Amino acid sequence: MFTKRRPDRSQKRPPKPPKPLDPVRLEELALAYVARFATSAAKLEDYLKRKLRERGWDGEGDPPVSALAAKFVEAGFIDDLSYARAKSGSLLRRGYGQRRIGQALHAAGIAEEVREEVRPGAGAERCAALAMVQKRRFGPFGAAMPDRPAREKQIAALLRAGHRLDSARELVNSPSIAAALDWAGQDDEDDE
Repeated sequence: MFTKRRPDRSQKRPPKPPKPLDPVRLEELALAYVARFATSAAKLEDYLKRKLRERGWDGEGDPPVSALAAKFVEAGFIDDLSYARAKSGSLLRRGYGQRRIGQALHAAGIAEEVREEVRPGAGAERCAALAMVQKRRFGPFGAAMPDRPAREKQIAALLRAGHRLDSARELVNSPSIAAALDWAGQDDEDDE
């Protein structure tokens, strides 16, 4: 009985390199990216520059990356303030603190003035810290009150998430869930 020989797959042809981008294709890529993802102008520029590095440029002169991003901002396809508000709110709901939110917005290329405008207040920061503590079952939300080394690890995790040291200590060392909830529900009297 004869068996069919399978082709040797180790000697595959290398894939064809993608065609270089021209102005029309660059704008199509930008439009597809903006349609699919909420983004900032700086993130769109970074994406287009990466695509140009990968594929090359087939147009005349330099690629119009900055001009294309500015065109999309002017057309209303990109709004850094709306993006910053949405990103900030999302990170707050996930339990991240003000410092970590600022880092994420800075990495997205959001200007300092816009970052200051969407900066969360003290009440929102406390609610975010409470959300993180509840989600991770720290302090009074755990099965049992943690010992000192466990509390130190929990405080360190809250600090890495961008929360202030006093907030982290207050929540992890709370004697009860009710005390933690009361702390998070305070008014914005101590807003920086």
